[in-house]
This record gives sequence, C-alpha cells and structure tokens, in this order.
Amino acid sequence: MAFDFKKEQKELYQPKTASIVDVPEMAFIMVDGAGNPNTSESYQTAVEILYGLSYTIKMSKKGDKVPEGYFDFTVPPLEGLWWLANGSATDYTKKDDFCWTSMIRQPDFVTSEVFEETKAAFSKKKPGLDLSLARLERFTEGLCAQILHIGSYDDEPESINKLEQFIAESGYHSDINDLRRHHELYLNDPRKTAPEKTKTVIRHPVRIC
Repeated sequence: MAFDFKKEQKELYQPKTASIVDVPEMAFIMVDGAGNPNTSESYQTAVEILYGLSYTIKMSKKGDKVPEGYFDFTVPPLEGLWWLANGSATDYTKKDDFCWTSMIRQPDFVTSEVFEETKAAFSKKKPGLDLSLARLERFTEGLCAQILHIGSYDDEPESINKLEQFIAESGYHSDINDLRRHHELYLNDPRKTAPEKTKTVIRHPVRIC
C-alpha cells in the first residue's frame, strides 16, 4: 500500500473539530505568484507544475535511477499560503490583490539532487513550462489552529470566523504576519471537485497569550 500522509497524520489533514496543532518541519515544492486564482494563468501554471513534478517523483520507482530511500506514496494535497499585496491577511473581496505560495508536500527522500533530476525529467514531457519557478524548501509552520471547511471557497469567511473565535476561547492569539500566513489545504483536487463538495483545511498560525 502506498503511504498516505492524510491517513497517517490525521491530526494535520482531517480535523473533525477546530483544533490546535504543532506542525513539524516538512519538505515542499513551492511556486510563488499573485492574482485571482480563478482567472490567473500564472496560478493554473503553478498548479500544473506542482502536480507534474510531484507525480514524476512518485513514478520515479519505474525509472532507471530510483531515489535513495524511495517509498511509494500517495501524492499529498495541494496547499496554499495566502495574503494581500499590502501585507494584510486574506480579504475574499479582493481576489485580484491576492499573493500566494502554492505548494505540495514531498517525502523526506526528495533531496535537492532528486528535485533537480525530477525537473530535468519532467521538462522533457512539458518543455513549455518554466520549471525555474519551482523550488524545494523545508518549511516549519509551528503552532497553529485549524478547522475543516466544506463548501465553496467564497464561503470560507464563516469558517474563518469560527476558527478565530476558537483561537481566542482557547487562550491563544492569531499570529498571521509577514512570515506566517493564512494557510489552506485542499483535500480534494480543486480542478475536479464541485464547489459544494470541496473540503479545505483552514490553518492559522497562533501564539500563546
């Protein structure tokens, strides 16, 4: 059976209620950009790059050079860090002003060498994609609060308000800043899921009062 991060780390990917989690260091492939994700060509390109590289890594088991420490895995969900161009937290009425980092988690065997080899292999299949936009980065999110939102992305403010209320009632402060962002984890492939069935983990960094 392929290792599935969502099933093995349910506390991070499947919150049943609002909860506090301490998110450890993880490896991600990331692409930065700006603009409305519904209309921005750069966002669609970022998603194509992220999924393409991630599935190339997964299928490297069938290649001539299997990465050291390789194990079969289910490609983790797409994630996104979001903020506004002026540095403030996400405002869903100003999508054209969004800045974002789109990213997909990678197994720890994905080193910088594996990443570069993956880009070289994927570029042969998609020579028109600018893979220099992608980077491999280790990211430590730390102490956070999170909640599961079901439904359209446009309806997220209601869940965000519930999350912020939970944070305050639990004795924490929201800690969104230039280094710690509003974070969304898309448990369904957003390219293939009806809006009303979409499941999104909304995660906010927190600090102790």
